[in-house]
Amino acid sequence: MTSSTVPGYEIRPLTPEEFRVHWKKHSAAIFDDAQIIFRPFDWASEEERVKARELDKLMGTPLKIYLGAFRGEEFAGWSWGFQESAGTFYMCNSAVLPEHRRQGLYTALLNEMLRRALGAGFQKIYSRHTATNNAVIIPKLKAGFHLTHFELSDNFGVLVHLSYFPSALRRKILEFRAGDLRPDAEMKKALGLT
Repeated sequence: MTSSTVPGYEIRPLTPEEFRVHWKKHSAAIFDDAQIIFRPFDWASEEERVKARELDKLMGTPLKIYLGAFRGEEFAGWSWGFQESAGTFYMCNSAVLPEHRRQGLYTALLNEMLRRALGAGFQKIYSRHTATNNAVIIPKLKAGFHLTHFELSDNFGVLVHLSYFPSALRRKILEFRAGDLRPDAEMKKALGLT
């Protein structure tokens, strides 16, 4: 299955191995050159790394989605994410290489990832971003994501969490919780207020 809404580009699913090749080649230039990132596992002892790998095995086999954006055979960007629980999908990392930006490719990757995660049945899709990353935050808000909380991360600094809820009721409850909406009859019933 391939998809794209950007002329001349194609978004393709990638295997984990294909994804890692592209990610390793490009991620440092996209992220490390622009941010000061702390990677705790780079400083972990071998014993800590062994234990982390063992803990990872206990997580089972969550759904993971890897997407690559291509112009012909030229790699242009990526998006990947994974299942955190029965109802939650984490859109972990996306980027468009500088020479392919400002063409709508990030939005196309976002829409394809969202389509696949929703198709799998997830009830919450979320992502985390540096608080000043408007190039990513704005398209996500336009796609229907909501700001759900802030995080102070030792890895990346101040992050915002953006969450997408396919359920209209859940979106209304979120607006009520934020103070922007009075509860209607459906919300009162769901919240046990009737």
